[in-house]
Amino acid sequence: MSVDDPAQGTVKNLPVPRETKPEPPDPDAPEILDTATDPDPDRDPDPGVGRHGGWAGPRPLVVRLHFYAGLLVAPFLLIAALTGTLYATSYQVEKVLYADELTVPVGESTVPLSQQVETALDAHPNGTLTAVRPSAEEGATTQVDLSDPSVAEENALTVFVDPYTAEVRGAEETSFGALPFRTWVSDLHGNLQLGEPGRIYSELAASWLWIVALGGLLLWIKRKRATRGPRGLLLPDRAAQGRKRTLSRHGAVGIWAVLGLVFLSATGLTWSTYAGENIDVLRAELRSATPAITATLDGGDSGGGHGDHSGHGGHGGEGHEAGKGRDIGIDRVLETAREQQLTGAPVEIAAPADGTSPYVVKQIDKQWPVHLDSVAVHPGTGAVIDELRFDDYPLLAKLSRWGIDGHMGVLFGPVNQIVLIALALGLILMIVWGYRMWWQRRPTKERLLSVGRPMPRGAWRRVPLPVLLPLAAVTVAIGWFIPLFGISLVAFLAVDILLGAVGRRRAASLS
Repeated sequence: MSVDDPAQGTVKNLPVPRETKPEPPDPDAPEILDTATDPDPDRDPDPGVGRHGGWAGPRPLVVRLHFYAGLLVAPFLLIAALTGTLYATSYQVEKVLYADELTVPVGESTVPLSQQVETALDAHPNGTLTAVRPSAEEGATTQVDLSDPSVAEENALTVFVDPYTAEVRGAEETSFGALPFRTWVSDLHGNLQLGEPGRIYSELAASWLWIVALGGLLLWIKRKRATRGPRGLLLPDRAAQGRKRTLSRHGAVGIWAVLGLVFLSATGLTWSTYAGENIDVLRAELRSATPAITATLDGGDSGGGHGDHSGHGGHGGEGHEAGKGRDIGIDRVLETAREQQLTGAPVEIAAPADGTSPYVVKQIDKQWPVHLDSVAVHPGTGAVIDELRFDDYPLLAKLSRWGIDGHMGVLFGPVNQIVLIALALGLILMIVWGYRMWWQRRPTKERLLSVGRPMPRGAWRRVPLPVLLPLAAVTVAIGWFIPLFGISLVAFLAVDILLGAVGRRRAASLS
C-alpha cells in the first residue's frame, strides 16, 4: 500500500497489517463492563439471561469471592506463610544455636537421675521442680524444668545437665519445651509478637485459607475441563503468554498444594481463639475431647490433669519429702514407668504439686508412630494409680493430636518440616502470581499506577435459587462457627455495597 507524502513529494510504501487470529475465550476471565459506555456498572452482567443452571450460574460468584478474598486476605496469608517457613526451620536452627546445652560427649555410664536433678536445683536454689525429661539418646542432656522467679509464670527455667557427669551445661527460659529462638518464632507466627490481640491475624488467615484454596480448586478444574482436559491440571501451560501464563502457574501450583493448605487451615483453627473455642465445645458434645490422666491420693483431692508444665512441689530426690508423706524418689518413679511399658520413647516426669497428687510420667514422642502413653505413680508407695494409653483416645482426639503435630512439623520429623516449607513457598508463589494477574488485567496499561479491574457485580443474581438458598444458609452457619470469617465477610459485603452506591452515583452524574 502506498500514499503520497506531502513533505517529500514521494510515495511511501507502508506495510499491510496482518490479519490476526483472535485468542480463544478465557473461560475463567471475569465479565468486565466498560464503565465508559455502560451507564450502570452495577447492573447484572447478563440481565437478559437471568439465573443460570449448572456451573454457569455459580461460577461468577465463585470467581468474585476468590478474587476479593485473595486480594484482601492475601497479605495475612503471606505473613503466615513467611513466618511458618521460619518456624519449620527453627528445629534445626535450635540444634545449632543451643548445641552446648543440648549435646555432650558420650560417657561410659550415666549417673542416677535423682543426682542430676539435685545438681540442677543446687545451681538454682530459688527454683522448684516441675518436670524432668531424662536424656533420650546418647549424647543428649537431661532437661530439668524449674518454676523460678526469674522467668515468666507460664514458662519454665530449663536446666541442662550432663547425664554422664551431672554437670550443669546451662539454663534457658522455655515455653512448653521450646527454647527461646523457637518460642520467639512461634509467637511471631501466631500473634506477630503482639500477644493475644495479635492472634486475630493468624485466625483470620486460617479462616479464609480453606475458602480461597477450595474456590481456586473448583475454578481450576472447571477451566481445564473446558480447555485442555484433565492432563492440563497438574502442569503449567508452557505455550501460554501474559496473564494466561501467570494463571497457568498459579493454578498448577494450587492443584498440588490444595490439600495441604486445607489441612493447615483446619489445624490452625483448632487452637485459634474464637473458632478454637467452638471446636472444643463441639468435641466435648461429641465426647471426643482429649482425655487427661487423673488420680486421687488417699486423704486428698484430685490430682487433676497434667499439662506440659504442670506440677510444683518437692525436689523429687530419693527419700525427699514431696508435700506430705515419704517420697519414693524420681529414680523409682522412672523405673515404675518403664515397667508399665513406657519404653522406646522419651518421657517427661511431672513432679507432684502437693501431697494430694501423684507423679505423672508420660511419653512425649510425637513422631510417627506416636508414643503418648502416660501413668500416674503414687509418690509414697510407688503404686500405679492411673494410666492413659494413646490407643484409648477417641478418634477425633487422635486426629486433633496428629493434625496439630503435623502443623507444627513434628509428626514425621524432618520430612514433615520439608513438606511444610514446600507448602509455604507454594502459597507465597500463588499470592505473588495472584497479584500479578490483577496487575496484568489493568484497563489502561499505559498508565503505570492503574490497577486491575474488579470482578463484575451482581454475580449472586445468576445463581439458581435451589443453589443460592442452601448456599446462603451454609455460609451463615460457617460464619457463626468461624466468627472471624463471618465478621470479615460482612465487612467485605458492606464495603462492596458502599462502592456500588458510589459507582452508581458517579455514573448518574456523568449521564
